[in-house]
Amino acid sequence: MRGIFHATGLINSIAGILFPSECPSCQARTDNLRYAPFCTKCWSAIGKYSGPACSICSAPFSSSHGGICSDCMRRRPSFSRAMSYGLYKDELASAIHFYKFHGIRRLHRPLGRFLLDFDLEGVDAVVPVPLSIRGLRERGFNQSLLLAKIVSDRSGIPLIIDGLLKISDTPPQIGLSARKRRTNLKGVFETVRDFPGMRLLLVDDVMTTGATADECSLRLRKAGAEDVTVLTLARAAIL
Repeated sequence: MRGIFHATGLINSIAGILFPSECPSCQARTDNLRYAPFCTKCWSAIGKYSGPACSICSAPFSSSHGGICSDCMRRRPSFSRAMSYGLYKDELASAIHFYKFHGIRRLHRPLGRFLLDFDLEGVDAVVPVPLSIRGLRERGFNQSLLLAKIVSDRSGIPLIIDGLLKISDTPPQIGLSARKRRTNLKGVFETVRDFPGMRLLLVDDVMTTGATADECSLRLRKAGAEDVTVLTLARAAIL
């Protein structure tokens, strides 16, 4: 087994030499195909957020004395809790951007492994946040599905890819408040199967206001799910 890992590392190093690229974080030469275009040093700088956060939606706090954020107090989301590996900034935000918008699909493997750093005991199935047909055609792949497959393959938890659908497109969400985002998403998602008494893990790349996770979770709960936990790579800090 050690020989296999050594050979894989050697292949990645050779590929980095033959097909050089520049790390977007430090502008050094990429030294490992596994993380390309990022160099090993910058990729290693991606760490798990361990600071104070809302116990429900995982929104980061500036103080360790907070328990539940004001948004969750005013309106309890349809999911029971959300877990995010890191904050949407620095190398993690850059890696997600290159993966999602520059079509570097191979990054789903190292990114997906971050999601394995959580206790997933008791989960009955993994469900990715879906894209609309148009969105899938434009991007060429569902970034959340590839991440969810890594979680499913490594954990042994079944993956359900056809139970939750996005049946229409949504206007751009950038710059909108949480309330306007929720309005945009009304009627956008639909379940096409039941989830009787199931405890589901909803996987996405980034949580911003939580509107998408909330609407998807509401659909899953109405289809019979007992509980929905949200798992994302990054949580955006909402001021």
